[in-house]
Amino acid sequence: MDGMSIFALVILIILLVAAVAVWAILAVLPGRIAHSRNHSRADAVAVCGYWGAITLGLLMPVAFIWAYAESNEKQTSDAPEAAQ
Repeated sequence: MDGMSIFALVILIILLVAAVAVWAILAVLPGRIAHSRNHSRADAVAVCGYWGAITLGLLMPVAFIWAYAESNEKQTSDAPEAAQ
């Protein structure tokens, strides 16, 4: 192998590592956004983000929209206090 072939191989490996890193960051990002916004279903948003990465982006728009959506559900721990 000559110098240019080795250089091309190194560049190819760097690009593959960068692509995997971006893929992993995009998988984790919806869950982190939901946790930082104190979303009531933050763990479910994180799982949706992971499944979005596994399905190569099919669920990613759903995960990002869900991470930014406001939760209209009332917490079950507040319900007994309101009744008293």
